[in-house]
Amino acid sequence: MIAAAVVALALQGSASPTPPAGFLGAHRWTMADDRFGGFSALEVSRDGTRFVALSDRGSFVQGRLLRAADGTISGVEAGPLRRLRSNGDTALAAGRNDSEGMALAPDGSFYVSFEGAARVLRYADIAGPAENLPTPPEFRRFPRNAALEALAVDAKGVLYTIPEELSGSKRIRLLTGQPGNPNGPDFPVWRFANGRWTQPFVLPREGGFLPVSADFGPDGRLYVLERAFHGIAGFASRVRSFALGKQGLGDRRLVLQSQTGQHGNLEGLSVWQDAAGTLRLTMIADDNFLPILRTEIVEYRVTD
Repeated sequence: MIAAAVVALALQGSASPTPPAGFLGAHRWTMADDRFGGFSALEVSRDGTRFVALSDRGSFVQGRLLRAADGTISGVEAGPLRRLRSNGDTALAAGRNDSEGMALAPDGSFYVSFEGAARVLRYADIAGPAENLPTPPEFRRFPRNAALEALAVDAKGVLYTIPEELSGSKRIRLLTGQPGNPNGPDFPVWRFANGRWTQPFVLPREGGFLPVSADFGPDGRLYVLERAFHGIAGFASRVRSFALGKQGLGDRRLVLQSQTGQHGNLEGLSVWQDAAGTLRLTMIADDNFLPILRTEIVEYRVTD
């Protein structure tokens, strides 16, 4: 708790560096609800006006993004926060509600991935009961606090998920500010299709960044949001995109990389196309339920 407070104060008090190219704005979002905060995933509608946000304590909220004449976010209308359900009428139990990733399928259903008890659930209606997907034994070997963070569905309804880390060293990194092992193993990409999970390829590890969110853009590319934690200096964020092929992830592109302390703990990513045909990246910051941190919705456009 002391370490978290030190980090929070440093982030709040640090001067904001010049943002990378394509920066459109950062909107602070608040709500009068004890469950508000901790947002780890985000889905934005095709026109950029509607959204669903997911917290890492098993709650979700639906709402509307108000936009100014130039297309930047000017306000948020949302609520109430609601609990994700189990496969019955009750909310997910404590210890099984660490929801981290969310993906909207072409048929309108939602998938949600979890860390504590690593698994993926399907919701025909985000407010309805859950459907359990099979859980490979490999999922149980992921660290409890660094498991299935990134989740994405392609245009054919095929599901992809990526663990944040492969060993239990995340807590040590958070306390010491070490960015992780840049030379560690690549991250396995798991795919769910035709009722079964496979692990056909990997996400290449570069530097101390760890994957926390993913989404397929209207261009068919896989966009992956990654973060690196640098102690009291704060977080750096990065988005890379890839073309999916038979050989795995190809045509690697660095879309953006922020300086340390530029933004907060960006954990959710949604990729969509505006009326001018420009791809936009809408991201949400996890405030870790600390009042001295902010929940922000950050937007960039994809530049050449």
